[in-house]
Amino acid sequence: MSKNSCVSKAFAAIFGILTILVTGTLVGMVIFYKMELQRLKPTPPPTYPSTTLAPPPEMRLRGDVLPESYQVFIQVYFYTRIIEEVNVTSPNQTLTFDGNVTVHLQCVEKTKTIFLHSRHQNVFKPTVKNRDSNELLGVEDYILHKDESHFLEIVLNDALEVGGNYSLFLAFSADINEDLDGLYLSTYKEGEPENEDDPNAQRYLVATNLEPTSARTVFPCFDEPAMKARFTLTVIHRKETTALANEDQADSNLIGDGWLCTRFHPTQVMSTYLFAFTVSEFTAKKTNHPHRKIHTYARPEATDAGQTDYAVSITGKILDFYQDYFDIGYTQKLDQIALPDLAPAAMENWGLVTYHEGALLYKEGVTSQQQKENIAFLIAHELAHQWFGNLVTMKWWNEVWLNEGFATYMSCLAVDRVLPSLKVRDTFLANQRQAAFEVDSLTSSHPLTPPAAEVQTTDQIMEMFDQITYSKGSAVLTMLKDVLGERVFHKGIKIYLDNFRLKNTNQYDVWDAMEKAQSESFSRVDIVEVMDTWTNQIGYPVITINTSSGDAYQKQFLYNDTSESSSLWQIPVRAATASGKTSLEWIYDKKVTKEMFISKKGEWILANVNCTGFYRVNYDLDNWARLLSELESNPQSLPLLNRGQLIDDAFNLARAKQVSVTLALNSTRFLRNETEYVPWESATRNLQYFIHMFDRSEVYGPMQMYLQSQVKVLYNFFKNYTDNSTVPDEASSQLNQVNAIKVACANGLPECLDMATGLFHVWMTSGTNKIHPNLRSTIYCQAIAAGGQKEWEFAWDLFQSTTDLSEKVQLREALTCTKKIWLLNRYLEYTLDPEKIRLMDVSSVISSIASNEAGQALAWNFIRANWDYVSQQYPSYLIHEVTSRFSTPFELEELEHFASKYDLGSGTRAVENAMEQTRVNIHWVNEHKETVLDWFLAETTITTTATPTTNTNITTASTTRHY
Repeated sequence: MSKNSCVSKAFAAIFGILTILVTGTLVGMVIFYKMELQRLKPTPPPTYPSTTLAPPPEMRLRGDVLPESYQVFIQVYFYTRIIEEVNVTSPNQTLTFDGNVTVHLQCVEKTKTIFLHSRHQNVFKPTVKNRDSNELLGVEDYILHKDESHFLEIVLNDALEVGGNYSLFLAFSADINEDLDGLYLSTYKEGEPENEDDPNAQRYLVATNLEPTSARTVFPCFDEPAMKARFTLTVIHRKETTALANEDQADSNLIGDGWLCTRFHPTQVMSTYLFAFTVSEFTAKKTNHPHRKIHTYARPEATDAGQTDYAVSITGKILDFYQDYFDIGYTQKLDQIALPDLAPAAMENWGLVTYHEGALLYKEGVTSQQQKENIAFLIAHELAHQWFGNLVTMKWWNEVWLNEGFATYMSCLAVDRVLPSLKVRDTFLANQRQAAFEVDSLTSSHPLTPPAAEVQTTDQIMEMFDQITYSKGSAVLTMLKDVLGERVFHKGIKIYLDNFRLKNTNQYDVWDAMEKAQSESFSRVDIVEVMDTWTNQIGYPVITINTSSGDAYQKQFLYNDTSESSSLWQIPVRAATASGKTSLEWIYDKKVTKEMFISKKGEWILANVNCTGFYRVNYDLDNWARLLSELESNPQSLPLLNRGQLIDDAFNLARAKQVSVTLALNSTRFLRNETEYVPWESATRNLQYFIHMFDRSEVYGPMQMYLQSQVKVLYNFFKNYTDNSTVPDEASSQLNQVNAIKVACANGLPECLDMATGLFHVWMTSGTNKIHPNLRSTIYCQAIAAGGQKEWEFAWDLFQSTTDLSEKVQLREALTCTKKIWLLNRYLEYTLDPEKIRLMDVSSVISSIASNEAGQALAWNFIRANWDYVSQQYPSYLIHEVTSRFSTPFELEELEHFASKYDLGSGTRAVENAMEQTRVNIHWVNEHKETVLDWFLAETTITTTATPTTNTNITTASTTRHY
């Protein structure tokens, strides 16, 4: 669009008369506004509720008309800065937007109605035109359906004909959201405010977050992933701001008094949920990449301080890895933007990737090594989506794991290649596997690919963004790669992406590509037959091996031992023996007999070598004894990942009552001399369940004494580093140093508590923080847990005043560690004030308070009293964390009442999981409490009068958020 045409349209009328200019086959679209910055708000025509849900029964678009392209005009009226005016009591902020859209359509089935989506909008009288004959079609009526379909139904006087080309014009207006959904407002402070209420430092921007079904809140559209089209966007915005979108600017011209009209080039053919734009005062750092423009935008202060430099330094390298690996070039421009507010950690919009600024910005000397790794993984995850999700997209949301599972898997490969010194691959994939196991051990889980009919409403779609989709998706791909081999798997990925560029797929398109890739291979696997067992049914198997007979049995692993399942899997089992023999065995039936599984001369048998399979393994007691003995006498003879796996399997088999709880506890004995991260991470994560079940009982004292004894060697291994506030060079050792401090301080090791409180006291008195960034989160937490109001107030004041994002995150979490109930209650109340705790951080704060035994009951009461507000972000995560200690009939009754009383939305499945887990916990605690107590007493030879002393949250595995 030329400058002259843009200006003439802008001044065509003051009060917003919409006209259609016919120039060949192009329908011009116009946005008008009142010159004195007051917009016309015409009364929209009445809308009528539909009497029935829109057909078909699944509430899906019928597909009788398909969009080919959109021309979208939007004007945003917000101010980036509040201008104070004398004698004016209300601020001048204007949180509205309006515009129009023309959709070019093709009719594939004769129809007199056009169904598309619109939600939370005023929509004005539509115009339908036959582009072949240039004639207008009569519109009889248009109806906004007041149900979960969010359908906008256009009823025509005459039918659209098959093969015909049409256009649909609609004008619309709506409000800019403040709940981080659709087109939403974000705020931040620039510079140093003169006081807490200083408005001159306040800044505003708008951004979009549309996945999965919020494009319909920005403009009327065919808001389903298979309804791909091109989008040409024009934004009118205030001249001091910059507009970014999926594509580069075509032109940007000054119009009127203080407005810019910015037009963008047409996008690639893409799904509506990838449509994106931002309007802000942000500045950019350019990546020095030889082949394409890569800009990373952030607040001017953050850009000037170099906080985008780390992201800039690795983005091009990660992109290059993917281009080489996929053999498909990335041809788009690439902008990344660090937003102060964003509901997920990041969103992969094509050409404009949005990040929560705390997940992207890095500051040397403040950001920890773990956070630095997380930045790399997040960038790698979002860039993987440029191929998996953007270039090739699942047909419907029931298979969103084709986006998220692949992006999770590929991010690990990319970080491992670009940052090899981190040696993250094995640990990352093991963590993904274990995260998926936890959720998939319940009958209320769901398959990777549930029937499409079960995933229809927005809430049902949102429920798909969980650990099954991300972590199990990644885990089953890891298993498939191990079976096919890296060469065949890699080739299959390239075939898949190449065959379906700009198209939509289902899982069978992936398996077909893998079949083609293995056609030249010597060994053949029936991929469809194998993978159907892993993607189309709930759960995963446990294999029980009898090393005397060689018999192996499979059944579904469930925590609820009363549940019955007839499910069977086709299971690839990599096995090894003490004598060094290895093989790949397949288990297809409920029972098989394998020579490989027979122990020769009392040697141990180990299954699932290197943990590539998504299943658990149980053994006869003799083989368990041999393996646990090997762990204590010669742990290095077992692969590192399997040392963690043996602990993880033993504890979870004990939770499912398939082995004794004493066997699980015995698996931790070798840790007294173990210094590697993987086994310790597995142990602390699994012992967290015991802590949650028993930290309110007499079991907890002996348990603390045992853990204190076990962690001494590990703590002393890192003591010189810790006391001098330094860290070892190797990344996994840095993680285990943090682990050692957490476990030692949480269980009352005196030298750890003295260290943590001493370093924190020096900071409080001197004003100089000498604590290493890697150790800050843990030491802050332990010092605040051991302290009182003075320590908490010190941290709270710093949290409010600091501009360092990493420091802010660490302080926000550390404040949840206090044992003072009144301080925890105060902190919970602060989450209701977005000036104190941003909406996107509310779930995190409440969940962390719930992980503190002093705050769990407070958090549970609080979310019930304030559910409408706190459930706006991550309700499933919130429910899972707050109910993790539930193990009594009274707590189950409260959960059931909660489920019946509240509108849970996308948290419905999480509550079902919580109720099932609580029932399991009740039975497990009743059966095992005395046994667990006796075991810890025998190990520590202390009386049951031992008193717990400090923080119990010893877990090191971070919770995974939706990208």
